[in-house]
Amino acid sequence: MISGCCQNSNKESAALVSAPETPGKFKMEPLDYPFASLEPHIDARTMQIHYEKHHAGYTKNLNNAIKGTALESKSIEEILGEISKQSAAVRNNGGGYYNHNLFWKNLSPNGSEKPGANLEISKAIDAAFGNFYKFKKEFTAAAATRFGSGWAWLILDEKGKLAISSTPNQDNPLMDLAEKKGIPLLAIDVWEHAYYLQYQNRRPDYISAFFNVINWEEVNRRYLTAKN
Repeated sequence: MISGCCQNSNKESAALVSAPETPGKFKMEPLDYPFASLEPHIDARTMQIHYEKHHAGYTKNLNNAIKGTALESKSIEEILGEISKQSAAVRNNGGGYYNHNLFWKNLSPNGSEKPGANLEISKAIDAAFGNFYKFKKEFTAAAATRFGSGWAWLILDEKGKLAISSTPNQDNPLMDLAEKKGIPLLAIDVWEHAYYLQYQNRRPDYISAFFNVINWEEVNRRYLTAKN
């Protein structure tokens, strides 16, 4: 039984959400916060369906797609790095598995619009984009103008610079066929399943709400790891 959906309004003390069972190599991680803890910015029902149904589905389908193949011995990053050699099932579900793992870690009930000035990612954003609000404008535009389903990203590109990109469907910047390659630091899911119950067709409102719950400590950690 999944705990923490809509019961506990205490964002600090609520229990973690257990991960659904997904037989096979790749496993889902438990959430670090209950479904309701991101309200009013992202509603509990959307979180529950997104995590228990969509993410679990990608995970199960990925495990089925690689079962009995050499891919079972590879990490998800290794699989994505040679995705042009793989089937559509591995591409779509491998991307969906990785992307959602990152997305959940990028969120926090104690999140904030912008990173603390003491974080290295804050200084890096200022250096790359001029200031935080120029970054926010560009990131928002990438997410809002992604046609159909997909993702927008803040990445550390192959030259070691921060950059913004967007990808269709479940593609991501780790894939060898990505138009702009790099290490993902921050991701926003702009598939309709990520926001439609609460925001309907108002994707810009969802993107604006997302900026209230970003876990900048995690983004900073990923930036420092990628840079080194």
